[in-house]
Amino acid sequence: MNYKNILFDLDGTLTDPKIGITKSISYALNKMGITVESLDELEIFIGPPLAVTFQEFYGFDEDKTNTAIEYYREYFSVTGLYENEVYTGINELLELLTKDTSNRLFVATSKPQVFAQQIIDHFELGSYFEYVCGSELDGTRSAKAEIIGYLLENFNLNPEETVMIGDRKYDIIGAQNHGINSIAVGYGFGSREELTDIQPTYLAQNIQELTELLSADQMSHSQKR
Repeated sequence: MNYKNILFDLDGTLTDPKIGITKSISYALNKMGITVESLDELEIFIGPPLAVTFQEFYGFDEDKTNTAIEYYREYFSVTGLYENEVYTGINELLELLTKDTSNRLFVATSKPQVFAQQIIDHFELGSYFEYVCGSELDGTRSAKAEIIGYLLENFNLNPEETVMIGDRKYDIIGAQNHGINSIAVGYGFGSREELTDIQPTYLAQNIQELTELLSADQMSHSQKR
């Protein structure tokens, strides 16, 4: 490994957003006449673009999908945004990575950029990241490959020195589309089967393993210098 550019997914990788996202989805579905018995059923919405999941799992057409997303944001933008918490150990990992001032850290999320930035600011994580990249509110630049591509191009990132870290297959596929390495994390919302089937470069089952993996990388940088 020789990573100087480290891209982090947000939901399920830096923070646990389950309560906020699932409550927001439940609110939206309820307004559309659909009742969900358990919030656990809605974990499928954590990670991919909302439009993809509404269409795939509820068969919504474009108009219904747009309406559902509007309802979702009614709740999420006021309350759901903050029903969230940073995973234990993430602050320490980010602190470790930013000790080397040549490292460049970015957030790469399918969440709308405006919400992602609010979450990063709320949890006082902004000082660790050079840029928070997300989708537009109109749904454009929502695929993970588009977000990674935007960062690579606009921040002149060398693909050979770049790694994408995330908890869902979309993160790994996005990395593969650009020929960059990936680290799948097993503590988020992707199943082990989902993550192993997509063949990430590395798999870290927990934050300790992720820290050890990236710590070894930082040690290799020091030795090369």
